[in-house]
Amino acid sequence: MLNNIEFANPQFFWLFLLLPLAVLWYIFKRKDQTSTLKIATIKGFSTDSLLPKLKPILFVLRLIALAAIITALARPQTEDVSTQTKTTKGIDIVIAIDISSSMLARDLKPNRLAALKKVAGNFIKERPSDRIGLVAYAGESYTKTPITSDKSIVLNSLSEITYGTLEDGTAIGMGLATSVNRLKESKAVSKVIILLTDGVNNSGFIEPQTAAELAIEYGIKTYTIGLGTNGNALSPIAYNNDGSFRYGMRPVEIDEKLLESIAEATGGAYFRATDNESLEEIYDEINKLEKTEIEEFKYTKYEEKYRSWLLIAGLLLVLEWVLRNTIFRSFI
Repeated sequence: MLNNIEFANPQFFWLFLLLPLAVLWYIFKRKDQTSTLKIATIKGFSTDSLLPKLKPILFVLRLIALAAIITALARPQTEDVSTQTKTTKGIDIVIAIDISSSMLARDLKPNRLAALKKVAGNFIKERPSDRIGLVAYAGESYTKTPITSDKSIVLNSLSEITYGTLEDGTAIGMGLATSVNRLKESKAVSKVIILLTDGVNNSGFIEPQTAAELAIEYGIKTYTIGLGTNGNALSPIAYNNDGSFRYGMRPVEIDEKLLESIAEATGGAYFRATDNESLEEIYDEINKLEKTEIEEFKYTKYEEKYRSWLLIAGLLLVLEWVLRNTIFRSFI
């Protein structure tokens, strides 16, 4: 009966201190009411009846009833708590992914593109309240997924991104401009682009600086990530006869100054990922920097449980009254 029970007025439990006093009062009162008769023998009296010995049951019943009343006064109740969350400041995010051939380099495991897709997938799962879209770019760019709150669609689209769907090259300006185009009509409080590349802008008809100015005009913050180890990396250098890539060591070339200038101009930040671990740390950092404000409403429902204690007390008092006026009547 007391499982998961809380008491609204626990101060009434101090009344339990009266119960020992009641017991002492009963003992002394009973002693005062007992008559003493001296006789030579008790052979003429019958001593088989247990009723006189059971008379204290009446006091015990009244005592338990009093304890139940005190418990009822303390107002036992159960508490049912429910919460409801509401996004007060959502964020619209576009992840722009370089899918040029250099993204197949194996300085990250198993390669740069596969490592990125895994980390980006975890990032998407950790943003349940935001809308996210995907842009892929190489020598040109296209929207893989418009911004949406349906994370299953975004994750499925992310898994489908692969090398070979676009002409090879690195059109950073095109990738950034397409991302801006996806966000310019957004009504979100915060708009963010996460642009990743492992090379130098060498394709496209939109300059990265021009795309950055567009991002500034529409109030879009851009985080840029340069992907690739320092020095040389095992990268595709030619095609084999069967159409597969031939790999060889090539220097890693990333236009870090360009990426830094884009991030600084738009209010974002530039990061350099040289291995799988640092790439994960970068996305964790961006996840912390871009916090979605969520308001939580807490509802508490109380259910009073004192009635059952009053019922117990009432039944015990009725039982005590019935016994007192029937079975024990001749002994009172």
